[in-house]
Amino acid sequence: MSPTVLDVLTVGRVSVDLYADEPGAPFSGPQRFAKSVGGTATNVAVAAARLGHRAAVWTKVGTEPFGDYVIAKLEEFGVDTRFVGRDERLRTPLAFAALTPPEDPELLFYREPAAPDMQLQPGEVDDRAVRDVGVLWVAGSAMAEEPARTTVQGALAARGRKAPTVLDLDYRPTLWAGEAEASEVIGAAIDHVTVAVGNRAECQVAVGTDDPDAAADALLGRGVELAVVKRGGDGVLVATAGERMLVPPRPVDVVCGLGAGDAFGGALVHGMLSGWPPTRIIEYANAAGAIVAGRLLCADAMPTAAEIDDLLAVHR
Repeated sequence: MSPTVLDVLTVGRVSVDLYADEPGAPFSGPQRFAKSVGGTATNVAVAAARLGHRAAVWTKVGTEPFGDYVIAKLEEFGVDTRFVGRDERLRTPLAFAALTPPEDPELLFYREPAAPDMQLQPGEVDDRAVRDVGVLWVAGSAMAEEPARTTVQGALAARGRKAPTVLDLDYRPTLWAGEAEASEVIGAAIDHVTVAVGNRAECQVAVGTDDPDAAADALLGRGVELAVVKRGGDGVLVATAGERMLVPPRPVDVVCGLGAGDAFGGALVHGMLSGWPPTRIIEYANAAGAIVAGRLLCADAMPTAAEIDDLLAVHR
């Protein structure tokens, strides 16, 4: 299969996720865990594939059985795994989640001494694939360490700000040496993308303000064509040079808040590839996120188009 047939290529983290099934129970207490695949870029690829798109993820796992599990699950989900590398020295990361509370679970990452997904190297994906793919989606966390940082920056440069190129601001403090470093690296990447997506805290890191309108202004002022600022329970601000709208959230009884943003991302990709106007894209993405927030897992929980359409029809 030629890389040119891909609709979307995501770049960033992968892990085996283990979710506690008892709401409110801390890690120190008795727990049972459900296993799935996770990581921001990985989940977005799964979400896009679930919506019918030819999706691939550029990441890396170990050669141990957990790495085998990740690749098998991605293939089961319909994600192209040609760019999932294998590192013979490092083990596939693990991420544990305790539902304390379900809306904002406690996360415990096992990525020591280093994670394979931070070992991305130039040449693993050729520049033509990066340039020709319909949507290039880069997670800010993919640039937390070298050599992945320089590799991802090189891919963005090769893309040449071809639209749509998406930066998921995706700031995870535990992955960075410090917030100042994250601000410098993620902030610099804005100059190479046409779409930026993040919550208020991530906007604070990337552009120095958590005020949604000011953050949107800063992103648009840097050449971004579509700025998406998530406001939690207050909805999503979507802004272009010509319009700005606050799209209300979809109410949901939260089972696990993890993965909702990645479902949002996959639906955002779907809307862009479908040529929809920004407001329709965000309404659709909000519905996708609400569905996943009402389920326990991330990748396994990504909704189909029929499920999203049904939810939109109920609230229309």
